[in-house]
Amino acid sequence: MGEYKSCTECGEKIVGRSDKRFCSDQCRNAYNNRLNSDANKVVRNIVNALRKNRRILQELSPDGKTKIQREKLSDKGFNFTYHTHTYTTQKSDTYYYCFEYGYLPLKDNYIFIVKDVTSEI
Repeated sequence: MGEYKSCTECGEKIVGRSDKRFCSDQCRNAYNNRLNSDANKVVRNIVNALRKNRRILQELSPDGKTKIQREKLSDKGFNFTYHTHTYTTQKSDTYYYCFEYGYLPLKDNYIFIVKDVTSEI
């Protein structure tokens, strides 16, 4: 009889192909999930922050254009650190976007919210 290899995840004997590393799909998935959990957590937290920002912009600007106090965004938990992209106009105004919703910081702590209707599929 040949020599048995051990499962990389649980240590059980592996039966089958000589290059097999795991005894089951469950062990393979558990190993890869554990290996990628830190990276997945970071990405998941950023995506959740972006989605929350989008929901807040959508809620505060139901008609697609609104001028609002910056404090109202902050009070709802808006995270100004995260956005998906920026757009700078010819007048050098920079809009920060969370998917199709953008905002432009104005003077006196106001924010102008817009919805980019050209981005709809």
